[in-house]
Amino acid sequence: MKVHNFNAGPSILPNEVLYKASKALIDFEGSGMSILEIGHRTAPFMAVMEEARSLVKELMQLEDDFEVLFLQGGATMQFMQIPMNLLENGETAAYIDTGVWSSKAIKEAKLFGYTDVIASSKESNYNHIPKQFTIPQQASYLHITTNNTIYGTQWQSTPESSIPLVADMSSDILSRSMDFNKYSLIYAGVQKNMGAAGATMVAVRKSMLGKVTRKIPSILDYRNHIENGSMLNTPPVFAVYITMLTLRWLKEQGGIPAIEKINDKKAALLYDEIDHNPLFRGTVVKEDRSKMNACFIMDKPEMEEEFIKFCKKEDIVGIKGHRLSGGFRVSMYNALPYESVEVMVEAMKYFSLKKA
Repeated sequence: MKVHNFNAGPSILPNEVLYKASKALIDFEGSGMSILEIGHRTAPFMAVMEEARSLVKELMQLEDDFEVLFLQGGATMQFMQIPMNLLENGETAAYIDTGVWSSKAIKEAKLFGYTDVIASSKESNYNHIPKQFTIPQQASYLHITTNNTIYGTQWQSTPESSIPLVADMSSDILSRSMDFNKYSLIYAGVQKNMGAAGATMVAVRKSMLGKVTRKIPSILDYRNHIENGSMLNTPPVFAVYITMLTLRWLKEQGGIPAIEKINDKKAALLYDEIDHNPLFRGTVVKEDRSKMNACFIMDKPEMEEEFIKFCKKEDIVGIKGHRLSGGFRVSMYNALPYESVEVMVEAMKYFSLKKA
């Protein structure tokens, strides 16, 4: 029996993706081999890789200057790989600190050049997105984290920037309409909205590359991955296959505009209950609330564990907050059905009435 899965990542996948993947584990497209057994340079898998890359470009409506890569090492690898490729020795990169992941990215960038943290919400425990900042025009790029899984904040619009814009979109990629062409590099671990853990999507403008003078190890140079079509080394075959199936599913739903409407409904339903239920209280300023990760607490913390146990009996899993923020975190990624949020809201209402 499927449960109502609110885990922050790896997260819920569409049922039809799981079904098709389960068949491919035994026999991939009538080959007599599992998807786990086929050679990554064989025609069938080369077609999988190419379709996955093409679907990203199509769904995000990326311009021709963009190349889409599927790499390993997670978004954490990108914290280092981005400044290695884009930040010249002695030059500056601008960062906005909105949580744990952006602060980790800042730490890695310092190894390759100067970092200018032009805004931060750390002093308020990352409960909002900074609004007042000045972008240094001499900086090589500006880095933001569009959605923050731990604290539940999200950029509601793309900041206007005259310098190249780089974004970690790991936890809200493909969830809402935006002009992705305003960015010069976008990266995302695929295990939240795009597929299964093991691959990282990077969309990078070719015109951004080749400008630093440092020697870059072959495996870390984006240009080498582009030249080899994400086949410079053995790719994470199964993770890329799951991503391709998930991207197909998203296209069949009507693409990003269609899924955005559903995501808006899910978030509105849950936040309305948080705001009106006397037991619960949101932890993020309302204008910066994430539609992917809703974070909230109880005014009586001693009741939190009881509520989690109650939810488990109702087949609701994955709602415990991150260890740094506590409380609850309800993640509502693309594949999560609206009905699961309805079940969550009903559980909150019933528990509140029981405790009244």
